[in-house]
Amino acid sequence: MRGSSHLAIGLITGVAIAGLMPGIPFSPAGIALAGFSSLAPDLDHPESRLSKRLGFSHNYVRWAFAAAGAGLAAYTHFLLPLGPDRRMGFTAALAFGLLGLAMQGGSVRKLALLFTGVLTVLAGLYFEFLWVSLLGIFVAVAPFTSHRSWTHTIWATILWTYIGYLANQALGWHGVAHFAGAGYLSHLLADSLTKQGVRWFLPFSDTSLKLPLISTGSATGNVLEVAICAGYGLLVLGLVVGRLQF
Repeated sequence: MRGSSHLAIGLITGVAIAGLMPGIPFSPAGIALAGFSSLAPDLDHPESRLSKRLGFSHNYVRWAFAAAGAGLAAYTHFLLPLGPDRRMGFTAALAFGLLGLAMQGGSVRKLALLFTGVLTVLAGLYFEFLWVSLLGIFVAVAPFTSHRSWTHTIWATILWTYIGYLANQALGWHGVAHFAGAGYLSHLLADSLTKQGVRWFLPFSDTSLKLPLISTGSATGNVLEVAICAGYGLLVLGLVVGRLQF
C-alpha cells in the first residue's frame, strides 16, 4: 500500500482513538503521532515516505565524508613527516573523499538514518530518556533489514507501543501508547490487504497473512486504496459524531 494511504489510515485511526477511547483527550498532537507511527514500519525501505523525511538532509553524510577527507589531508600535510605514514594519510583522505562522492540514493539515505538513529540514542542516554534511545535504535536498525520483515511483525508493534508507554511515563502525556500502537498496527492491517501480505509472526512463522484485495501500484489498486480510506474515514466520523453529546 502506498505511503499516502498509510498516512491517511493512520490519521483516521488517531481520530478514532481520540474520539472513541474513554479517558483519552482529543489531541491533534496525538492524531499526528498516530499518522507518524503508521509510516514507521516502512523505515525498512529507503524510498519510503518516512525514510525520505527522516533522512531529509541525507547529503550531510556525503559532506561528512568529504569533511573527514579534507581534515585528514590537512592533518597529514601539516603534521606528519615525509614517509609511509604521510602516504597512508593522503591515501586515506582520498578514500574518504571518493566514498562521499560515490554514495547515491538509497545507500546514503540508509547511512543518514543510521547517523540520525545513533544521535537519537546518545541524546536519550544523555537526558536519561530510555524511550528516546529505543526510538533511536529502531530508526538506526530498520533501514538495514529487508522490506516487510521484522518491522512488519507483531513484535515490532509491541516494541513501538512500549516506546510510547515509556514516553507517556516520562512526559506525562496520557494516551501516547494508544496513539503510537494503534497507528503502527494500522500499517500492518493495511498491508495485510495487499497480495504480498504481512508475515506477522516472524521468525516463528514465515506465513504471510493476507486478504489479497490490492495490487500496490496498479490503477485498480490505487482506486481501492482511496475507497478504503474514504470508507474508513466515514465510518470513524460517524462513530465519533454519534458519540458526541449535544
